[in-house]
Amino acid sequence: MPARHDIAAERELWDTYAQSTRSDVLDSDPVFCWTQYAGHGPGPELLGEPESVLELGCGTGRALAYLAQRGVKATGVDLSPVMVEQTTKRWGPLGVRFVCCEVLEHLAVSTDTYDAVYSIFGAVWFTDPARLLPLIADRLNPGGVLVFSQPPAIPGAYGPQGMYKGGFAGKAMYTYRYSYTPRKWENLLRKAGFAEAEARVIEAPTAGHIGTLIVRATMRGTRL
Repeated sequence: MPARHDIAAERELWDTYAQSTRSDVLDSDPVFCWTQYAGHGPGPELLGEPESVLELGCGTGRALAYLAQRGVKATGVDLSPVMVEQTTKRWGPLGVRFVCCEVLEHLAVSTDTYDAVYSIFGAVWFTDPARLLPLIADRLNPGGVLVFSQPPAIPGAYGPQGMYKGGFAGKAMYTYRYSYTPRKWENLLRKAGFAEAEARVIEAPTAGHIGTLIVRATMRGTRL
């Protein structure tokens, strides 16, 4: 049975998350890291050398700010108007553009294209890949790349997974996340029109701790 997303309710959830984000996180320096462990794993080199990028579920915007400081035309999409207001105030002066919209809606109506699209524990984790991945492919330039990271699937728990806002108490605020094996992700990406796809799990810096799934896919063609 497919997950039934209530976008208004999910926006409220992410607004609540944005309001709880500490000011020191928003005010800290730009940083780009695919994993949940500081200084661990690969960096922005997985994007290649893009002139333009789109981040899906951009959160605090620190990764976009990092790229913008290096001359990349950076755009981010986030569902939370609270977060977009905060990030625009913080990183807008660097030239980063933030859009408040649900990602499927944005990708369906936008005519902009990018050299790279990426998500770091962001909207790719929380959006039906059967709908999302073909829309991303349509927004990538020839030779463009999609890269995303998220926790690996818990063995035996695949597909959409319900997730309550932390604490398991208070108002019932929830969303869905999508978890698959690396092989399944590769198949989904090729079905969506990507020429090549590689999914792998990066082990945590401490043995036995939660690793990070990192997926990279490329479109056919060569950038001009």
